[in-house]
Amino acid sequence: MRRSTAPFGPAAGTLDAAAGKDAAGECTSGEDGAADCTTGEYAAETDVAARVGGALEAVFDAVAQTRADTTALLARVIAEGRRPVTADLAALRPGLHLRLARQELVSGVGFVAAPGVLADVPAWLEWWQGDAGRDVRPLLLDLDPRTSAYSDYTHWDWFALPRDTGRRAVAGPYVDYLCSDEYSLTLSAPVEVAGRFLGVAAADVYLRHFEAAALPLLRELSGPARLVNARGRVAASTDPGQLAGALAKGPDFASVLTTGRPDVVGRLRLTPCRGVPLVLAVDRR
Repeated sequence: MRRSTAPFGPAAGTLDAAAGKDAAGECTSGEDGAADCTTGEYAAETDVAARVGGALEAVFDAVAQTRADTTALLARVIAEGRRPVTADLAALRPGLHLRLARQELVSGVGFVAAPGVLADVPAWLEWWQGDAGRDVRPLLLDLDPRTSAYSDYTHWDWFALPRDTGRRAVAGPYVDYLCSDEYSLTLSAPVEVAGRFLGVAAADVYLRHFEAAALPLLRELSGPARLVNARGRVAASTDPGQLAGALAKGPDFASVLTTGRPDVVGRLRLTPCRGVPLVLAVDRR
């Protein structure tokens, strides 16, 4: 697959202005105690957060399409009064191949079944990958617990977070031993039928491709900056003290994502990337 190293496109939107801003554009507190950082020098951070969110939203679109296709397929099979089997999932392949061809940042995409969902195998990944020549190939894995160290994928964040929260997630960066042996991010969302969790729809983004696009944006900012997921894992950074893959401690990044509002914690200004579960953290030193 062809990869772009250009920065993300125009801002997908900006955070709504709220009461509590001072004339200099400093971060102040509104009535609910949350910090407001949407004016003055903070406009650049809001813009960068929006552009990152817009780029990853395109990857989440691929996840959402896979989720919709998988949900419809599994619901249809269940309505027939039977359990799905791996052969049923072949119907997902045309859509998966199309998403790999269209989405520059997506290196792999598919559906990962919850254990016990399929009748013919204990676990399964209907997963497809693309290479630099845009060739598409299936991921063939040994998921036999007697022979594979990676047969239980249910504890990995890309699976556990959507299962436990019912929401979409960004996992990583981490070394993806299961799929590619690449340092990667995985974006995922739960697949449910009639309120029952059946697995996750997901897409992989190689970290080197994400960094190539994100770092030029972070360098536009006045201080060291990093993009952090809900659990504090750094996805991209211009801060030499918090490189990609590090686990950032201190702020409650999940809370910032829940409120959807900027905040200040110590020296850090925190701006949620609207719509996607990443927080832009900029050091005010």
